[in-house]
Amino acid sequence: MRWMKFPKRYLIVILTFICTCVCYIERVGFSIAYTIAADAAGVNQSSKGTILSTFYYGYACSQVPGGWAAQKIGGRKVLLLSFVLWSSTCFLVPLDPNRVMILVMARLLVGVAQGFIFPSIHTVLAQWVPPHERSRSVSLTTSGMYLGAAMGMLVLPSLVKFKGPQSVFVAEAALGVMWSLLWFKYSSDPPRSDHPKATAAGFGESLLPIKGSHKNKVESTSRTAKIPWRRILLSFPVWAIVVNNFTFHYALYVLMNWLPTYFELGLHLSLQDMGSSKMMPYLNMFIFSNIGGVVADHLITKRILSVTKTRKFLNTIGFVVASLALMALPLFRTSSGAVFCSSLALGFLALGRAGFAVNHMDIAPRYAGILMGVSNTAGTLAGIIGVDLTGKLLEAAKTAYSDISSPESWRLVFFIPGLLCIFSSFIFLVFSTGERIFD
Repeated sequence: MRWMKFPKRYLIVILTFICTCVCYIERVGFSIAYTIAADAAGVNQSSKGTILSTFYYGYACSQVPGGWAAQKIGGRKVLLLSFVLWSSTCFLVPLDPNRVMILVMARLLVGVAQGFIFPSIHTVLAQWVPPHERSRSVSLTTSGMYLGAAMGMLVLPSLVKFKGPQSVFVAEAALGVMWSLLWFKYSSDPPRSDHPKATAAGFGESLLPIKGSHKNKVESTSRTAKIPWRRILLSFPVWAIVVNNFTFHYALYVLMNWLPTYFELGLHLSLQDMGSSKMMPYLNMFIFSNIGGVVADHLITKRILSVTKTRKFLNTIGFVVASLALMALPLFRTSSGAVFCSSLALGFLALGRAGFAVNHMDIAPRYAGILMGVSNTAGTLAGIIGVDLTGKLLEAAKTAYSDISSPESWRLVFFIPGLLCIFSSFIFLVFSTGERIFD
């Protein structure tokens, strides 16, 4: 294979795109396989919520350490180690709903391993991608999550039907190993930049590995450089990102983990019989995420809007439309209506990522991995709270209404993320900035 005319940074972005795609195939796959196995074993909704949320406890614990490790060791190496660890765990652990402790420990371990992934990706992209390509590069990379979720929703229910729930774990482990081999072969640390503007723009020499004659000159400075934790934790623009990351992942994880249950028990639809329609919410996220990235870069490079106004504009549009769709979702009682409404909600949430999700690299390119770790910790806490709370809400609704097929049983489930979207868009509108505030 010859990559002479293909810029290496594009290859890195494509590989990180595949990385997020595989990760979300794993997450959706576990939700589908475990839901089917747990329903067959008679596990109640509250217990299902506890197991489904276990992943996020491990994921939350490793976000900030992941950013620190990527900063110190290098995102490329941390990313590879993470994939090897979670792939091995998936391959070795049996899916038995009655062996609760084994499942809990396995999901915690997978969560810890995957918690290193996004801080590492942001560190790698901050090193490789110039500012004018950041929006579409980050959007393409993160859109892999949604394509992976869509592919998982399309293919894995049939795999479970014909080969059983355990086959999902084996397939996920195989995908993880294949990506690891690609990353090991084709990834590399970026070359040092000889252009002074690179450092000023937030990538290049100041972010790259120290090599050759430059090593002695900057080695002592590099070792004594400290992460400005106090400034990070007291920064209003950082908290604007954190709040929006929390809300985005609350809505995403609730839908990702409970949408199969909503289709099966809320609307009495079979996932196997729904065909390709069940993948539309995540396919819509993939499309809208990339639209958001292209639009953002166009608005910035053509000087139509400043970086700050671009981030605020896309974030606000995305979150406000998503909030309306989420609150309307329980009113749709047909397959097509529910798919349309969930697709609209998730699609515009993905569009909003061109606002808050790229903002890490706007305000602190040197510490992009650290900031991603901080904000993704909040996003992971949203998964813990949202997924577990939804199980308890549905169990309470089952007691009140005798089952969970009525719109009233699901109204609060979708109203909570809808209201959070409105609140978060306001916070980002008031406190965010697109200017670099950390040197």
